Amino acid sequence: MAVRFVDLEDRQGKTSLFDRYGRRIHYLRVSLIDQCNLRCVYCMPVRGNHFTPKAEWLTPEEIETIVRAAVSVGFDKVRLTGGEPTLRPDLLEIVERLAGIEGIRTLAMTTNGLLLPKLAHPLKQAGLTRVNIHLDTVKKPSLNRIMLYTRFEKVWAGILAAEEAGLLPIKLNAVVLRGYNDEDVADLAALTLDHPWHVRFIEAMPLGPQATVALERFVSNAETKARIEERFGPLEPAFDGQLVGEARMYRIPDAAGFIGFISPVSEPYCDSCNRLRLTADGKMRLCLLTDHELDFRQALQEGGQEALQALFARAVRAKPVGHQLRSGVYPLIRSMSQIGG
Repeated sequence: MAVRFVDLEDRQGKTSLFDRYGRRIHYLRVSLIDQCNLRCVYCMPVRGNHFTPKAEWLTPEEIETIVRAAVSVGFDKVRLTGGEPTLRPDLLEIVERLAGIEGIRTLAMTTNGLLLPKLAHPLKQAGLTRVNIHLDTVKKPSLNRIMLYTRFEKVWAGILAAEEAGLLPIKLNAVVLRGYNDEDVADLAALTLDHPWHVRFIEAMPLGPQATVALERFVSNAETKARIEERFGPLEPAFDGQLVGEARMYRIPDAAGFIGFISPVSEPYCDSCNRLRLTADGKMRLCLLTDHELDFRQALQEGGQEALQALFARAVRAKPVGHQLRSGVYPLIRSMSQIGG
């Protein structure tokens, strides 16, 4: 079945891309860099990493051109990722360029937050909509073991800076690993009692060189939810029980914020996937957990906008129905830091 370009009347006549399985694909994640100033144990080895040379990064102009092509075929949501995107010295230029593209409804970023005390306000002024910030635990000894090379106070300062700058709603992401932070999840969930934040627990995914960590330390979100409910009682379903992005949302009764569970391993949400992922070196990854990629930089250099639009159609047409983790098939060619989650 071919990809359909459809004019949707309820979306003001905008062209949209649907894949072979009826999913509307309109969310583009753009990895700006595969380097990071942390070494989270499930993401990147402490030593032996081979990063993409700066000369091979997509330039701000190339990123803008590819995103403009994406918007022209119906994409309306863009998220900047890494590695750690705030390490790009031209980040503000990139955000400003993308914020100027008519048709982008949301321009967000995922970050570890360490540089947000300096960057939060400039990013907001440049046009960034909001941020997701990575925080695996509020317990300092656990954090020092799972998020290497940082301190809790630094991440916390970044969260408060983002909130003060108006990069809202604040979403905190935590990957749960047995023996590292699985006993801390209720403390992290407790942040929602007084803060209007979304605290989201993510199942570890076996991917790249750190796949063994995810396999050996895996904790299902059913177990994480049960731990939280041991302390706070039954969680209330939120947002009518529907997925918000990839998260199933709940609330501690009378809490100011929300708790989310992202369960790609135990409860795959592939049937609602709406995204493609662009790597820092210009490859388009069709599924986070499969290794199929297309070369968008080459298309940009050889054919410009028209070639990019055609390649977006090809990418959506080739998008798989889902991952094959349950069959023991894991992606190997890139680490999580090279894809951006």
